[in-house]
Amino acid sequence: MDFVEVSAKTVDDAITKACIELKVSSDNLEIQVVSEGSSGFLGFGAKPAVIKARKKEDPILDLEDIKSVFEEKKEENKKNIKHEEINLDKREVKSSEEKKLESPGVQTTQRIKIPKTEEDIVVMKASAQKFLDSVFHSMDMDVDIEMSYDDMHECLNIDFSGDNMGILIGKRGQTLDSLQYLTGLVVNKDQETYVRVKLDTENYRKRRKETLENLARNIGYKVRKTKKAVSLEPMNPYERRIIHSALQGNKWVETYSEGKEPYRHVVIALKK
Repeated sequence: MDFVEVSAKTVDDAITKACIELKVSSDNLEIQVVSEGSSGFLGFGAKPAVIKARKKEDPILDLEDIKSVFEEKKEENKKNIKHEEINLDKREVKSSEEKKLESPGVQTTQRIKIPKTEEDIVVMKASAQKFLDSVFHSMDMDVDIEMSYDDMHECLNIDFSGDNMGILIGKRGQTLDSLQYLTGLVVNKDQETYVRVKLDTENYRKRRKETLENLARNIGYKVRKTKKAVSLEPMNPYERRIIHSALQGNKWVETYSEGKEPYRHVVIALKK
């Protein structure tokens, strides 16, 4: 894809403008700063910032690559766990019936929490470590792995550090998500209750969330001004929920999802 030239008051504004124009988040843009611009003197002689931007090419290791490498492990374990993402999409936007159930005086069924013992946690970490070590060995990567268990959220947090972590993240985090899913299968193989596994590196999850929230607000503003709906790029259920949540309280625009996986995407439209 060819570069497009975008100008704005500041470089940051130009990047945001490019995100809206190309319909991608900033971490999926290849950016070249042509001019940082200047504010001039007392407003006179001001020059805009100019950048060139285009969508990034697919990473060296993509979703299909990692899926094919670990397909055997996936088939072996998938019978022992309920797929976490089955319910994620259903929770994107609470329906009116769900809201009624949350009203005062209405009882709702809550899942019973069974605390993990120290032995359970040790077994989980050992299983994850063994699997991930074999993965990174096959990829010829030297990766440091840190783990901690969050008992409150029943989640095993795993953080990676090392060189070339962008390979593990992949396009829109797809490689990291696939590795997270497979690690979850391995960890939950011998567990009586489901444990969520969260993989992260270089604080990618937080940065991606902030990028999507910023994109949602900017597109929402654009939709309000132009009165034209905008369809975003395909996203996984978790990222679509971020978009929905970012604009949930907006009185001008609404959000909904369209399409089928893996091409399901969020549409931001003016409220009727």
